[in-house]
Amino acid sequence: MTTGRSISVATVAAVTFANGGDNIGVYVPVFLTVGPAAVAAYTVVFLALVSVLVLAARYIATRRPIAELLERWEHVLFPLVLIVLGVVILIEGGAFGF
Repeated sequence: MTTGRSISVATVAAVTFANGGDNIGVYVPVFLTVGPAAVAAYTVVFLALVSVLVLAARYIATRRPIAELLERWEHVLFPLVLIVLGVVILIEGGAFGF
């Protein structure tokens, strides 16, 4: 299940920051058009939801049967989730005209 390597919080933060670079193009215009109170509200909601996500991931990862199942099928599930998410975003955004 684990490779025995220790991954630091700084490593996870650096990868997260690097992967989130495209969000700058979305959030900078939003933050420039709303007031400071809205930015603070966005920040609080974001941090709260990230906390929920981290707690849910920790809960799932510490359940051995679930973790083993996910590890066994991750090579199929991860691309599938990304493809479905992409299609949903395209449909919701009206990319197909419906």
